[in-house]
Amino acid sequence: MASSTTEIVHEFQPFIRVYKDGRIERLLGNDVVPASVDPDTGVQSKDVEIAPEIGVAARLFLPRNANPHHKLPLLVYFHGGGFLVESAFSPTYHNHLNALAAEANVVVVSVNYRLAPEHPLPAAYEDSWVAIQWVASHFKGDGQEPWLKDYVDPQHVFFGGDSAGGNIAHNMGMRVGSEKPEGINLVGLVLNHPFFWGEEPIGNEAAESNFPNKAFVDNLWRLVNPLTVGSDDPFLNPALNPELSSLVCTRVLVCVAEKDILKDRGWYYKELLDKRGWKGKVEVMEAKGEDHVFHLFNPTCENALALLKRVASFLNQDKA
Repeated sequence: MASSTTEIVHEFQPFIRVYKDGRIERLLGNDVVPASVDPDTGVQSKDVEIAPEIGVAARLFLPRNANPHHKLPLLVYFHGGGFLVESAFSPTYHNHLNALAAEANVVVVSVNYRLAPEHPLPAAYEDSWVAIQWVASHFKGDGQEPWLKDYVDPQHVFFGGDSAGGNIAHNMGMRVGSEKPEGINLVGLVLNHPFFWGEEPIGNEAAESNFPNKAFVDNLWRLVNPLTVGSDDPFLNPALNPELSSLVCTRVLVCVAEKDILKDRGWYYKELLDKRGWKGKVEVMEAKGEDHVFHLFNPTCENALALLKRVASFLNQDKA
């Protein structure tokens, strides 16, 4: 019989292994890179502590030609990784947000939140809300971070993220609508391959070949949120949130990938917003032949560059 130090009780490839003795082995997303000046784009980055007592921090990105006399949009970004892996300081997200800050000419706050299963949901949501309140403090005259005070247009704030981070961005948008914090004028959401799900399969999820994928997602959600009601939790299934039409922003861009098991949920999100009487405009961009978060792993491919340009255009389309 295997000892408790080697016996695996949960294995979620490619994310983590959980051992019987409570040890967590993360299989990816462990590397970090320092903040720097990116030699290719000239984007500067730096790290800030937001709530060090609980480990909430952020990496900020400032474009090369930022000018305090021409304020820029702000993107508050939440990284993906199934709520289990990755960080705001990993090379994957550092490189992606360097490229996005340069292409879109926006300031970025990349939020570092606590990870499950050591810190199960709602920890990631609560940490993200702490970061949003910290951002808002600068537009009320209380914050001290000069990159936010000097370079950001507080009337052009966006939330964005990929996969689990897209889920967080949506739920933070809902919370802004319900709590209406002073200082945040949320214009739009950018949801890249957002992690939405539900008990009843939709679209291609119902195919027999996808049964293992459905079980994986169902079990993953229960691991990161052990007190959940299941895959119809309103945090995971926006269709079950009766307040969906009150989403406070006016524009949403959903990016999906043809081969991604989550693709149909992205399209369904658009359908829900349209049907529920939400007053904004929602767009969907589908990358043909691609799989989940392909743009992070192959950032120079044609589809990834097209996605980058589409997001940049979305963030700037109502700027003078």
